[in-house]
Amino acid sequence: MDERMIRKLEGHLRGTFANARIALTPRPKQKDSAEVYVGEEFVGVVFEDEDGDGSFMFEMAILAEDLP
Repeated sequence: MDERMIRKLEGHLRGTFANARIALTPRPKQKDSAEVYVGEEFVGVVFEDEDGDGSFMFEMAILAEDLP
């Protein structure tokens, strides 16, 4: 995933979730994904879809201790 695509996805997520604090950073050892942060907190990963059709998947875990 190149820098241009990372910025495009970052803009999409910021607009979708109405949150300008969302930031994507490249993963050092993986070229097909980027880490997603809200501020300084890691929240998930965006992956290129395996089909290669230009689609992406956003994966976010919700831990039991994070729930009220």
